[in-house]
Amino acid sequence: MKKLILLVALSITSLGWAQDQYTKGMSKALDLWGQQKINEASNLFERIAMAEEDNWIPYYYVAMVNTTASFDLKDEKQLTQQLERAKEFVDIAKRISPNNPELLVMEAMINTAWMAFDGATYGPMLSGKNVQLYNQALTLAPENPRVLFSKAEWDMGTARYFGKDTAPFCKDVGKAVELFATFGSEEPFYPSWGEDRAKQVWEQCKS
Repeated sequence: MKKLILLVALSITSLGWAQDQYTKGMSKALDLWGQQKINEASNLFERIAMAEEDNWIPYYYVAMVNTTASFDLKDEKQLTQQLERAKEFVDIAKRISPNNPELLVMEAMINTAWMAFDGATYGPMLSGKNVQLYNQALTLAPENPRVLFSKAEWDMGTARYFGKDTAPFCKDVGKAVELFATFGSEEPFYPSWGEDRAKQVWEQCKS
Protein backbone atom coordinates (compact mmCIF):
# COMPACT_ATOMS: atom_id res chain seq x y z
CA MET A 1 0.00 0.00 0.00
CA LYS A 2 2.82 2.40 0.86
CA LYS A 3 4.39 1.68 -2.53
CA LEU A 4 1.05 2.38 -4.24
CA ILE A 5 0.63 5.68 -2.40
CA LEU A 6 4.19 6.62 -3.31
CA LEU A 7 3.57 5.82 -6.98
CA VAL A 8 0.37 7.90 -7.00
CA ALA A 9 2.14 10.78 -5.28
CA LEU A 10 4.99 10.61 -7.77
CA SER A 11 2.51 10.55 -10.65
CA ILE A 12 0.72 13.63 -9.33
CA THR A 13 4.03 15.40 -8.80
CA SER A 14 5.14 14.53 -12.32
CA LEU A 15 1.82 15.71 -13.74
CA GLY A 16 2.10 18.97 -11.85
CA TRP A 17 5.65 19.45 -13.10
CA ALA A 18 4.58 18.72 -16.67
CA GLN A 19 1.70 21.17 -16.43
CA ASP A 20 4.04 23.76 -14.95
CA GLN A 21 6.45 23.28 -17.85
CA TYR A 22 3.54 23.61 -20.28
CA THR A 23 2.39 26.84 -18.64
CA LYS A 24 5.89 28.30 -18.65
CA GLY A 25 6.47 27.29 -22.25
CA MET A 26 3.18 28.68 -23.51
CA SER A 27 3.66 31.92 -21.58
CA LYS A 28 7.14 32.35 -23.04
CA ALA A 29 5.90 31.64 -26.57
CA LEU A 30 3.10 34.19 -26.19
CA ASP A 31 5.61 36.72 -24.89
CA LEU A 32 7.85 36.13 -27.92
CA TRP A 33 4.85 36.58 -30.19
CA GLY A 34 3.99 39.82 -28.43
CA GLN A 35 7.53 41.01 -29.15
CA GLN A 36 6.96 40.23 -32.85
CA LYS A 37 9.55 37.45 -32.73
CA ILE A 38 7.46 35.38 -35.08
CA ASN A 39 9.86 32.56 -35.92
CA GLU A 40 10.94 32.07 -32.31
CA ALA A 41 7.34 32.03 -31.10
CA SER A 42 6.21 29.65 -33.82
CA ASN A 43 9.10 27.27 -33.19
CA LEU A 44 8.44 27.21 -29.45
CA PHE A 45 4.71 26.62 -29.93
CA GLU A 46 5.64 23.79 -32.29
CA ARG A 47 7.96 22.17 -29.75
CA ILE A 48 5.22 22.41 -27.13
CA ALA A 49 2.73 20.87 -29.55
CA MET A 50 5.05 17.93 -30.18
CA ALA A 51 5.17 17.32 -26.43
CA GLU A 52 1.40 17.82 -25.98
CA GLU A 53 0.11 15.38 -28.57
CA ASP A 54 -3.45 15.33 -27.18
CA ASN A 55 -3.78 19.09 -26.69
CA TRP A 56 -5.11 21.10 -29.63
CA ILE A 57 -4.20 24.50 -28.21
CA PRO A 58 -0.45 24.70 -28.99
CA TYR A 59 -1.19 23.45 -32.52
CA TYR A 60 -3.76 26.23 -32.81
CA TYR A 61 -1.17 28.83 -31.85
CA VAL A 62 1.34 27.58 -34.43
CA ALA A 63 -1.39 28.15 -37.02
CA MET A 64 -2.38 31.52 -35.56
CA VAL A 65 1.16 32.94 -35.40
CA ASN A 66 1.96 31.93 -38.97
CA THR A 67 -1.36 33.12 -40.35
CA THR A 68 -1.44 36.55 -38.75
CA ALA A 69 2.17 37.13 -39.84
CA SER A 70 1.21 36.36 -43.44
CA PHE A 71 -1.26 39.18 -44.03
CA ASP A 72 1.35 41.83 -44.84
CA LEU A 73 3.75 39.59 -46.77
CA LYS A 74 4.61 40.34 -50.39
CA ASP A 75 6.99 37.41 -50.83
CA GLU A 76 4.91 34.54 -52.23
CA LYS A 77 7.45 31.88 -51.25
CA GLN A 78 7.52 32.98 -47.61
CA LEU A 79 3.75 33.38 -47.52
CA THR A 80 3.27 29.90 -48.95
CA GLN A 81 5.62 28.37 -46.38
CA GLN A 82 3.85 30.07 -43.49
CA LEU A 83 0.30 29.34 -44.61
CA GLU A 84 1.06 25.73 -45.49
CA ARG A 85 2.60 25.33 -42.04
CA ALA A 86 -0.48 26.93 -40.49
CA LYS A 87 -2.80 24.58 -42.40
CA GLU A 88 -0.72 21.55 -41.43
CA PHE A 89 -1.02 22.36 -37.75
CA VAL A 90 -4.68 23.31 -37.81
CA ASP A 91 -5.42 20.00 -39.54
CA ILE A 92 -3.63 18.14 -36.73
CA ALA A 93 -5.55 20.18 -34.16
CA LYS A 94 -8.83 19.26 -35.88
CA ARG A 95 -7.97 15.58 -35.57
CA ILE A 96 -7.30 16.05 -31.86
CA SER A 97 -10.44 18.15 -31.32
CA PRO A 98 -13.06 17.46 -34.03
CA ASN A 99 -15.91 19.91 -34.56
CA ASN A 100 -14.08 22.64 -32.70
CA PRO A 101 -15.48 26.04 -33.77
CA GLU A 102 -12.25 27.85 -32.88
CA LEU A 103 -10.37 25.67 -35.35
CA LEU A 104 -12.95 26.25 -38.06
CA VAL A 105 -12.53 30.01 -37.62
CA MET A 106 -8.76 29.53 -37.73
CA GLU A 107 -9.00 27.61 -41.00
CA ALA A 108 -11.16 30.37 -42.46
CA MET A 109 -8.53 32.90 -41.39
CA ILE A 110 -5.86 30.94 -43.28
CA ASN A 111 -8.05 31.05 -46.38
CA THR A 112 -8.56 34.78 -45.91
CA ALA A 113 -4.80 35.32 -45.80
CA TRP A 114 -4.49 33.59 -49.17
CA MET A 115 -7.25 35.78 -50.58
CA ALA A 116 -5.70 38.94 -49.14
CA PHE A 117 -2.50 38.08 -50.99
CA ASP A 118 -4.14 37.35 -54.34
CA GLY A 119 -7.89 37.75 -54.43
CA ALA A 120 -8.22 37.10 -58.14
CA THR A 121 -6.58 33.69 -57.83
CA TYR A 122 -7.70 32.50 -54.42
CA GLY A 123 -11.07 34.24 -54.03
CA PRO A 124 -12.97 31.92 -56.40
CA MET A 125 -11.23 28.90 -54.86
CA LEU A 126 -11.71 29.68 -51.18
CA SER A 127 -14.59 32.12 -50.61
CA GLY A 128 -17.22 29.39 -50.80
CA LYS A 129 -15.19 27.26 -48.42
CA ASN A 130 -15.11 30.11 -45.92
CA VAL A 131 -18.88 30.45 -46.05
CA GLN A 132 -19.14 26.76 -45.19
CA LEU A 133 -16.60 27.03 -42.36
CA TYR A 134 -18.29 30.02 -40.74
CA ASN A 135 -21.75 28.49 -41.05
CA GLN A 136 -20.51 25.24 -39.52
CA ALA A 137 -18.79 27.09 -36.67
CA LEU A 138 -21.92 29.15 -35.98
CA THR A 139 -24.06 26.01 -35.90
CA LEU A 140 -21.68 24.44 -33.38
CA ALA A 141 -21.24 27.51 -31.19
CA PRO A 142 -23.83 30.26 -31.77
CA GLU A 143 -22.91 31.92 -28.46
CA ASN A 144 -19.17 32.04 -29.13
CA PRO A 145 -18.41 35.74 -29.76
CA ARG A 146 -15.32 34.99 -31.88
CA VAL A 147 -17.39 32.82 -34.19
CA LEU A 148 -20.22 35.34 -34.41
CA PHE A 149 -17.95 38.32 -34.99
CA SER A 150 -15.63 36.56 -37.45
CA LYS A 151 -18.60 35.49 -39.55
CA ALA A 152 -20.12 38.97 -39.40
CA GLU A 153 -16.86 40.60 -40.46
CA TRP A 154 -16.51 38.11 -43.32
CA ASP A 155 -20.08 38.84 -44.42
CA MET A 156 -19.37 42.58 -44.27
CA GLY A 157 -16.29 42.18 -46.42
CA THR A 158 -18.26 40.18 -48.96
CA ALA A 159 -21.01 42.80 -49.00
CA ARG A 160 -18.51 45.60 -49.55
CA TYR A 161 -16.86 43.67 -52.39
CA PHE A 162 -20.19 43.40 -54.19
CA GLY A 163 -21.21 46.98 -53.39
CA LYS A 164 -23.93 46.01 -50.94
CA ASP A 165 -24.97 47.45 -47.59
CA THR A 166 -23.06 46.13 -44.56
CA ALA A 167 -25.62 47.39 -42.02
CA PRO A 168 -27.59 44.11 -41.81
CA PHE A 169 -24.57 42.45 -40.22
CA CYS A 170 -24.09 45.08 -37.53
CA LYS A 171 -26.57 43.39 -35.20
CA ASP A 172 -24.31 40.34 -35.04
CA VAL A 173 -21.31 42.55 -34.30
CA GLY A 174 -23.24 44.15 -31.45
CA LYS A 175 -24.28 40.77 -30.10
CA ALA A 176 -20.67 39.57 -30.28
CA VAL A 177 -19.54 42.57 -28.22
CA GLU A 178 -22.11 41.66 -25.57
CA LEU A 179 -21.05 38.01 -25.57
CA PHE A 180 -17.37 38.88 -25.22
CA ALA A 181 -18.14 40.45 -21.84
CA THR A 182 -19.08 37.09 -20.32
CA PHE A 183 -17.59 34.44 -22.60
CA GLY A 184 -14.61 32.46 -21.39
CA SER A 185 -13.12 29.05 -20.85
CA GLU A 186 -11.36 27.40 -17.93
CA GLU A 187 -9.03 25.68 -20.38
CA PRO A 188 -5.57 27.28 -20.06
CA PHE A 189 -4.57 29.45 -23.03
CA TYR A 190 -7.95 29.05 -24.71
CA PRO A 191 -8.25 31.66 -27.52
CA SER A 192 -9.41 35.03 -26.22
CA TRP A 193 -8.79 37.44 -29.09
CA GLY A 194 -11.34 39.51 -30.98
CA GLU A 195 -13.05 41.75 -28.44
CA ASP A 196 -11.13 44.94 -29.24
CA ARG A 197 -11.66 44.52 -32.97
CA ALA A 198 -15.36 43.77 -32.45
CA LYS A 199 -15.76 46.95 -30.40
CA GLN A 200 -14.01 48.95 -33.11
CA VAL A 201 -16.32 47.61 -35.82
CA TRP A 202 -19.34 48.14 -33.57
CA GLU A 203 -18.43 51.81 -33.17
CA GLN A 204 -18.19 52.08 -36.95
CA CYS A 205 -21.63 50.49 -37.20
CA LYS A 206 -23.10 53.11 -34.88
CA SER A 207 -21.49 56.10 -36.60
